[in-house]
Amino acid sequence: MTSLNSDTNCYILRTTNGGDNWSIIYTYHPIATTLAFNKIQFANNNIGYATANYTSLFKTTNGGDNWFTLFTGLYPQDMAVVNKDTLFFVYDSGFSGGVYRSTNGGSNWQLLWGGGGSGMPSRIYMFNKYLGFDLGDAMRRTTNGGFDWTEITGEAYRDIKFIDTLTGWKASGSGIIKKTTNGGVNWFNQQLPPVSSTFYFTNLSIVNKDSLWMCGSTKIINGFEYGIMFKTTNGGNIWGYQMADTSIKLMAYAYINFLNKNIGWSYRPITGGIHTLVGGSDTTYITGINNNIISIPKNFILKQNYPNPFNSTSIIEYYLNTKGWVKLKIFDVRGKEIKTLVNEVQNAGTYGIPVSIELSSGIYFYRLQFITEKGEIQVDTKKMIVTK
Repeated sequence: MTSLNSDTNCYILRTTNGGDNWSIIYTYHPIATTLAFNKIQFANNNIGYATANYTSLFKTTNGGDNWFTLFTGLYPQDMAVVNKDTLFFVYDSGFSGGVYRSTNGGSNWQLLWGGGGSGMPSRIYMFNKYLGFDLGDAMRRTTNGGFDWTEITGEAYRDIKFIDTLTGWKASGSGIIKKTTNGGVNWFNQQLPPVSSTFYFTNLSIVNKDSLWMCGSTKIINGFEYGIMFKTTNGGNIWGYQMADTSIKLMAYAYINFLNKNIGWSYRPITGGIHTLVGGSDTTYITGINNNIISIPKNFILKQNYPNPFNSTSIIEYYLNTKGWVKLKIFDVRGKEIKTLVNEVQNAGTYGIPVSIELSSGIYFYRLQFITEKGEIQVDTKKMIVTK
C-alpha cells in the first residue's frame, strides 16, 4: 500500500515474484487529501483488510483482486486482524475514540473501551483474540479480548510482537528494545551494540523464538547515514547488526518482514526497499568477548548462574576435577572487565560463588579460566542477565 501521490491517489500494490515487480490492484482517491492507507493485514490467503484513516474499512475476499468498503463512521488509525471474522481497530478521538471490535468480518462494530476523552489509543496489537496491547497516553494490556485493560506502568512501544502467550518483544522510537517472558506484565531491557548514530526503532519481525530482526536505525560511514538492521539468533541475549551494500543509499528502513530465516524484505517509504534470499549479509556482533569460540573444558564444568535473570544476587557454580589456578571474571557486553570474583589456586571440588555486586540491567558474561599444573589453559564463558 502507498501514501498519497501528487494526484492525491493512494494505492494497494501486489507482487508475485518476491518484490522484484509490483502491480497496482486498487486505487483510492480520498476526498480529504490528508488521508491515505496506513495498514494492510490478511487473515488468510483470500481475506484481508486495509485501513486509510477514513470512515470506511477496505476489505478483500479474493486475495486482493477486488476491494470494497465497510462503513465504520470512524477513522481507524491502527488495526489488528485476529482471524477472518474477528478484528480490532483504535481511534484516538476525544469524542468517540477507543478500542472497537468486530466479530463478523467488519460488518458491525462494538466499542469495548474508551468512548472519548483524553489519552485514547492510536496503536493496537493482538496476539490472539484474548491477549493484546494498545497505546494511548499509556500502554495497556488485555487478556479477555479487549473488554478490560490494565495499564503497564512506564512502558510504551513503536512496534510489539509475541511468539507465544508468554514471550514477546517491543521496540520504541527512543531506541529501546525490551523482552517479556510473562505475557507482557514485566519487561526488561536488551543490550544493543554501540554502532548506530541514531537509535530509532520502527518495526520488528520474528522468525522463531530465537531469531528476530529490527529496523529503524542508521550508521554513519564517511559522513553518510546508511540504514542498518539489527538481528539476534538467541532471543535477544545478544544483538548484532547488518547493512545493505553501501551502494544502496537508504538512510533508514521503516518496515521489515521475514518469511523464514532466509527470505526477508525491508522498506523505506518513498525512497525504496531491499530484500534478501539468503538471510542478509554476515552479522556483526560487538561484544568484546567471543562466546562461541572457546576451548572445550576437560578439567572443569562451568554451570549457568542461578537464578537467571536476576535482580541483585545470583550464584555461579563450577566443578573442578583436579587442582589448578582459577580466574573467574565478569565482563559487560562491550568486553570491559567489571569484577574479578576468583583469582587463586583451588583444589578439586564444587564451588558456588555469589554475585552480589551492583550491576545495572543488561547482558553480562562470566568467564572461567583454568590453568592446570602443567600450564594448560582452558576457558569457558556464559551469559547472564540482570533485570532491575
